[in-house]
Amino acid sequence: MDEGRNETDKERLDRNLNELLGELRVALPGVQVLFAFLLAVPFNQRFDQTTPFEKGVYFVTLSTTALAAALLIAPSAMHRIEFRADDKHFVVFTANRLAIAGFAALGVAMTTAVLLVTHFIYNNALAIVTTAIVGSLFFLLWYGFPLARLRRLK
Repeated sequence: MDEGRNETDKERLDRNLNELLGELRVALPGVQVLFAFLLAVPFNQRFDQTTPFEKGVYFVTLSTTALAAALLIAPSAMHRIEFRADDKHFVVFTANRLAIAGFAALGVAMTTAVLLVTHFIYNNALAIVTTAIVGSLFFLLWYGFPLARLRRLK
């Protein structure tokens, strides 16, 4: 049992899974909107004006967005398939790993989306600086601060 909580292991797993699925409900609409936008981009008349570099960035962005969607949706599918198998420990811990990987893929996708747009509209220097700032922000907020906090707690 957790300190400060009067719950069984099964109750804790239920709570952990519910919290995780709730967190994923927040992230998934953003992933879905980004993916839908990216699917429409090649059909835009100005897509022909993109450079080979921008087309490569587009492919990375599209691929990592699809990967993020797959990883972030997987916990819900896994829970749905295994919910009666009394295997919640596996579901919760695997879903947690999938979500962490999904957030990493989403961070790459959003960072490369910023690179794609800023490189297309502005110049190389602004695209590089903006992308570096955005990528650093995602890493620090999503991984850096939480991991630093975990290290201090141990």
